[in-house]
Amino acid sequence: MSDRLQIGLLFLAPVALLAALYALGLSIPVPSLGRGYVVKLQLPGAGELRDLPEILGPEDNSRPLVVIDAGHGGPDGGASASGYVEKDIVLGLALALRDRLLEDGGVRVALTRSDDSFVVLQERVAVAQKLGADVFVSIHADSAANVDATGATIYTLDDEASDAVAARFAERENAAATLNGVQLGTRGDAVDSILVDLSQRRVKGDSLRLARLVLREGEGRIRFHPAPLRAADLAVLKSLEMPSILFESGYITNAADAERLASAANRRATSDAIARALRIYLATEQVEGS
Repeated sequence: MSDRLQIGLLFLAPVALLAALYALGLSIPVPSLGRGYVVKLQLPGAGELRDLPEILGPEDNSRPLVVIDAGHGGPDGGASASGYVEKDIVLGLALALRDRLLEDGGVRVALTRSDDSFVVLQERVAVAQKLGADVFVSIHADSAANVDATGATIYTLDDEASDAVAARFAERENAAATLNGVQLGTRGDAVDSILVDLSQRRVKGDSLRLARLVLREGEGRIRFHPAPLRAADLAVLKSLEMPSILFESGYITNAADAERLASAANRRATSDAIARALRIYLATEQVEGS
């Protein structure tokens, strides 16, 4: 038998086998190797939201509403290092802040997620808007190639990043709007243009005032980065109706920071400081609005 004929049979044999199996109504089991790399989620349709979260606290709609957003969740774990995962750490901080606000009373609270759920970035802001929130606080944990980087940072929204670090952070966090390379929750150009309209100036100013209050009330309670106040074009902060901050609780890539962030003592200290800042801000708003 010639070499060419042998090569031809080598290629034709599998095809002939498959054809024979098909003719007999049989099939070959396909191995599942690789299928687990694709994450499938049931997402809301265009313009739809999942069920809105429960509003906790006083049943008085005149009371201010704080929406707390624990970053990442589900298949989106966020940063990870030394056995710690961002989505777990920030959920613990969000729950602690919720409990502290409810314990002090007088403020209504809702969470964008209270468990290990995946929430699209744009949906997080949309939840706060639909609920008519007075303040939006998103909680994250940072990461850096420099393992010595340490301390908490407070971000507010700005079209131009305050520095190169803020720009890289915005690029990384905004990328969480994609899953398996697909853009999720994309808004139309008309809505996007409204979100960055000049009417955001007042809200940006209020957001910066809240960020400064968190910095002030956190002094001695929270370990801050040497440059604790930053601004970036963050998708999760794009909202016209309410002041919004993103609290980077520390660097999960720093061993000491990660251990501190996961501790009950840090959750208490952080929730106390942010809760105090929120109450001062909301009280000031009520006085100015009266």
